[in-house]
Amino acid sequence: MKRKFITNLLLLLFLNVLIKPFWIFGIDRHVNNLVGVENYGLYASLLSFSMILNILLDLGITNYNNKNIAQHHQLMKKHISNIVGLKFILAGIYAFVCIVVALIIGYKGIQLYLLIFLIFNQFLISFTFYLRSNISGLHLFRTDSLLSVLDRSLMIIICSVLLFTNITHHEFKIEWFVYAQTAAYLVACLITLAVVLSHTGKLKFYFDRRFFIVFLRKSYPYALLVLLMSFYNRMDSVMIERLLPYPLGKQQSGIYAQAFRLLDAVSMFGVLFAGLLLPIFARMIRKKEEIGSMVQLSFLLLFVPAIIISLSTVFYTNEIIRFLYVSNIELSASILQILMISFLGIATTYIFGTLLTANGSIRQLNWMALAGMGLNIGLNLLLIPQMQALGSAWASLATQLFTALAQTILAVIFLKLTINYLVIARLILFVSFVALAGMLSKEINTWYVGYGIMIITSILSAFIIKLINLKALAEIMRTE
Repeated sequence: MKRKFITNLLLLLFLNVLIKPFWIFGIDRHVNNLVGVENYGLYASLLSFSMILNILLDLGITNYNNKNIAQHHQLMKKHISNIVGLKFILAGIYAFVCIVVALIIGYKGIQLYLLIFLIFNQFLISFTFYLRSNISGLHLFRTDSLLSVLDRSLMIIICSVLLFTNITHHEFKIEWFVYAQTAAYLVACLITLAVVLSHTGKLKFYFDRRFFIVFLRKSYPYALLVLLMSFYNRMDSVMIERLLPYPLGKQQSGIYAQAFRLLDAVSMFGVLFAGLLLPIFARMIRKKEEIGSMVQLSFLLLFVPAIIISLSTVFYTNEIIRFLYVSNIELSASILQILMISFLGIATTYIFGTLLTANGSIRQLNWMALAGMGLNIGLNLLLIPQMQALGSAWASLATQLFTALAQTILAVIFLKLTINYLVIARLILFVSFVALAGMLSKEINTWYVGYGIMIITSILSAFIIKLINLKALAEIMRTE
């Protein structure tokens, strides 16, 4: 199982490193600079709003289905026809609730117009994720890896034409950015559906009320977990834009989005780990296999790079922001420093939260997420009026570290994991090495040279301290 995890992780990382950074820094960042911080801030807050409520599109179906199909392959053909019908019903409910809530909180005009497209985009994303959960549940990880970058690849092509050619003879608008995403998501969804049908045969739509009730009863705890986590992960931009007066709210939301984009980019790697680990953990737990070594391996493979990325960004945050953006450099840099430290909590969550989900410890995770949501909203209400976007960054940091610690403790208790104090000591020593490398590298006049040296030195120290053991990895690749 370790060999399968590592080989497919390498493929997944290669494809996503190839595609997604170009999307984030080559396309998304360029759109931000082109349309201005206020227009992009409006888009960012609407996107976050649509993502908070998108649990209504899924109600935990995707996570439950991934775990279920990984443990019971034979159920895929039986379930898919019913679940597709259910997904369309949920799409109607989601769209209705989104529009009503948007009207209640004061969205109108261009805000509602863009929101309608973003609502449709969220449906396409959710439906594609559900289809892919069947593919990963069958452990067809290579196919799922290719599909994971399909939408972004299509977006890069479409947006590149709009941004870097004069095909439209008009100045680029934020609306075009949304339209391009819609087209890419639609094509990717249809292709993913075709792949699933190649394994299930002809798809028939069933609207079996009894099946819906039974299935949703099993999946709703997963839905509640995603909803609560969405609140404390995605509420920041919405609360900044709504709590601060116009146009300050749009401006601060746009500045926050500049920094958050980098956190979102590195969090991509955690998402990849979680996508692979959920079906693997689920099958190992069902077969009552020893899971401790797999947890330690996956944690170190994600957490060690997380330390390097977080601390190197903290040391070079001003230089990175100045290189990427053209306005609000100092405030964006301050926000980024805080958000990147929170990435350590996010990385921890992707391992131990996924493990608890595979174990079925959803009730405990929901209580943890409820506490995290309460902490995040309370801190945002307190800090945003006083510190604006910077206050929201501090709220995010406190929330991520709290929820990460809670999930780690829960995993140790419920999975009876043995705490490896030697690994903890090595991690503390490693953090010291990385911080020292950062301080020494700042003495170099050319910042990107110093940044590169800090990264290389940090990677080498991880091997020297034996947090990552190449010999052990090679042995796994050969023998399992």
